[in-house]
Amino acid sequence: MGNLNKGSLLKAALWGGVALCTPMASTAAWATDVDPGDYVALPPGSNLAIVYAQFAERDAIYAKGDKQPGDPGLDSTVFILRGVHYMDIAGLTVDPQFLLPLGQLEGKGDTHALGKSGGAAGDLILAATVWLVNKPKSNTYFGITPFVYVPTGSYDRTRPLNLGENRWKFVLQGGFVKGVTPKISIDLVGDVTFYGKNNDFGSSSARLTQSASGQFQAFARYQLKPNLDFRVGGSFVTGGETRIDGIRQQDQASNWKGNVGMAWFPAKTVQLLATYGRLRPRHFGEERISGIEPPQFASSEGLLSI
Repeated sequence: MGNLNKGSLLKAALWGGVALCTPMASTAAWATDVDPGDYVALPPGSNLAIVYAQFAERDAIYAKGDKQPGDPGLDSTVFILRGVHYMDIAGLTVDPQFLLPLGQLEGKGDTHALGKSGGAAGDLILAATVWLVNKPKSNTYFGITPFVYVPTGSYDRTRPLNLGENRWKFVLQGGFVKGVTPKISIDLVGDVTFYGKNNDFGSSSARLTQSASGQFQAFARYQLKPNLDFRVGGSFVTGGETRIDGIRQQDQASNWKGNVGMAWFPAKTVQLLATYGRLRPRHFGEERISGIEPPQFASSEGLLSI
């Protein structure tokens, strides 16, 4: 990322699934994705105000790893407001922060009957990274971040699409950054997500529970110029099977995603970033209870932040 001064803007990305309240599609786990450089600590006293714009097109449905026929579609336009403050606590750098998603979901093509979620707010996210290793001279960092998802978002059990999930979530994430050469850095991030209960799921007001899910992310960054870098990476999400009124849905995830992007600092306190990613779901399960397997969408995603 280069040498950033106090007050510089640090980029982070939150990529998400979509809550589908239908009998055939269980609630997808929102992945707490990061962007290369997220685990590089800024000096205490730095303050960030960030706006993200995410545009995703989901244009295929997969079941048991196979693409299904038809012309489905699910588009999302989501803006995320984020505020971060870096501070020193007992000699450790900590960055308490919040993230608030705002946006709209819309069914397309064969799935147009899903309708729109309407312009609404998603669930408030509270987090704080604690850096246990913070060595700018060697470009080496390691931090741990707890995330709490507060069920404040728009939710209506009669709507097929919702930005809010009507449940609490807790994510514990760890990130490691290492500069392997003066121009090349690697980022390794892993997390586990624990899900609360939604006791008002779907038109029948069912009880939705979900097992824990895990994610691993890896990135490489190449510094083209002091204020410009190219990044490439990928992630894998697994687990997260849901139960509706105690009935297993056999919808645990096994999803791969790759992305490429560039980050540019036109000024010391302004960062512009563009990322393109492609997700391929690969559903699996030991056995199907009902003979019907919940489908998963493949998606193309673009992210801009300032």
